[in-house]
Amino acid sequence: MTTSGRPPALDATMRAIPIADSATWARHAEELGFDGVVVTETNNDPFLPLALAATTTGRVSLGTGIALAFPRTPMEVAYTAWNLQDLTGGRFVLGLGTQVRAHVERRFGVPWSHPARRMREYVLALRAIWRSWETGEPLDFRGEFTSHTLMPPAFRPRPQPHGAPPVYLAAVRERMIEVAGEVADGLLVHPLQSPRFVDEVVRPALDRGVERAGRTGADVAISVAQFAATTPDELEAIRRRIAFYGSTPGYRQVLDLHGWSGLFEELHALSRSDGWGRMPGLVTDEQLTTFAAYGETPQALAEDLGPRTRGVDRVALTAGEGADLESWAPLVARWRAG
Repeated sequence: MTTSGRPPALDATMRAIPIADSATWARHAEELGFDGVVVTETNNDPFLPLALAATTTGRVSLGTGIALAFPRTPMEVAYTAWNLQDLTGGRFVLGLGTQVRAHVERRFGVPWSHPARRMREYVLALRAIWRSWETGEPLDFRGEFTSHTLMPPAFRPRPQPHGAPPVYLAAVRERMIEVAGEVADGLLVHPLQSPRFVDEVVRPALDRGVERAGRTGADVAISVAQFAATTPDELEAIRRRIAFYGSTPGYRQVLDLHGWSGLFEELHALSRSDGWGRMPGLVTDEQLTTFAAYGETPQALAEDLGPRTRGVDRVALTAGEGADLESWAPLVARWRAG
């Protein structure tokens, strides 16, 4: 439940869906009763599916979960987000994340430095650009990592009635969570998480950021990505994803919190020696069910999800490879019934 006593909003995560199917997939999610659709940036662009989804939906929020910030300039993202906010009729949510250094430098070929400071400035730059477009005031943002001081009338987007979109930041480490508390409209919690991690790490760090900026907790929504499975095969697919994430240094602190530092060491070593096929076997059932909700009936899955999502504002269901959107339909119906 949220702090208001209502169940959190329920979002469907569009992951690895062919671009040609994205509009139909989003419409189906809306018909099933989901409150929102979020698109990941894995082997696809995260914005194009949402543009297509905007033409087939009319109620659900449509967000990136996430789009990578650093390979794109704030100006580039500002234009895209502005257009999507207009196209969706004000239903767009800009979810941003950093990725890890190896991908930013070696996959995208752009510099990496001071991720928390850069992300904080990035959000402030976006807001300065959008404010310039909304008010007509001169653009004059001068930061440590980026500056934007030119906005001739010919390049200023046309006014749109929905205002700038909300900005959510993805964060795992405490400093980035604090940044979300300082400048973002929402925090996106990665699916490699647990109620203990949310309570002991996420909430205190978010509170520190909120307090530093003179804001209140109501200013920053919490959206938790949640592994969820309805069949043994889906659960095993999630085991593979946990093994992948658990091998990455950026998520090590989640395992450390639970006393599973050894699991990270083993997974990381296998990932560096091309031992991907052996990695899922290292994830125990206890570790799997710590991070993944499971139930073969809507009631069982809802009962497992309930304690995991207490006090958050949104839950983005995410599964392993090949999960069918339809398998979540009974859960959504039960969830909306309260």
